[in-house]
Amino acid sequence: MTHVLAIGAHAGDMDLTTGGVLVQHIQAGHRATLLHLTLGERGHPTVPPGEYARQKREEAELFAERIGAGVRVLDYEDGLLPEDEDVKLRVADLIRELRPDVLLTHWSASIHKDHARTHRIVEDARFYAGLRTLTRERPAHWAPELYYADNWEDAEDYRPDVFMGLTEEAYETWSQAMSGYAFARGETYGFPYVDYYRALAVVRGAPAGFRHAQAFAAPKGALDRRARFFGKD
Repeated sequence: MTHVLAIGAHAGDMDLTTGGVLVQHIQAGHRATLLHLTLGERGHPTVPPGEYARQKREEAELFAERIGAGVRVLDYEDGLLPEDEDVKLRVADLIRELRPDVLLTHWSASIHKDHARTHRIVEDARFYAGLRTLTRERPAHWAPELYYADNWEDAEDYRPDVFMGLTEEAYETWSQAMSGYAFARGETYGFPYVDYYRALAVVRGAPAGFRHAQAFAAPKGALDRRARFFGKD
């Protein structure tokens, strides 16, 4: 059984960019967990951050429930996500606890500082989690696969290598679950996230021979792949 851990800067980031793949793994009997480093509580133009944080937490939990995934939320502030050893070790400890086979996270370049920081946090946390000579509460665990999600805010120099074809059931389940987020429905700044990511799945799927797909960039040196699942067959 493969366990996929998707780590995003804000609640909703990985839900939209990797959710179809997470659904597909879950429906095939695998496991998936979403880890949000912040709730993204400063992402509403009129709702105060404290109130929106409560709303985003409920939305994140609802999304995870709808697709059958686990969900964890850390207590860092939206827009003020630190990039220090404390946060890297906290994420490393969660990797050791959850013992995923696959990590999904942001690409390295982004118009949002929290996204770019999350990329670097996850890369270092993966290293710390797998370092056997680093003594922590739990034993070391190395997550053998790492991929970077396809996010319109993280587009600079992004080149997808891995195209994960989605079943129609996974595509529709993910589409419906996305709609549980108010921002995804366009109710914050008007960007039509649900429509955008549904359409992007068509755009990424067509060249790879799939009706719908989600794309990922592989770390430098990895081979291009067409697949339906991460992890070992």
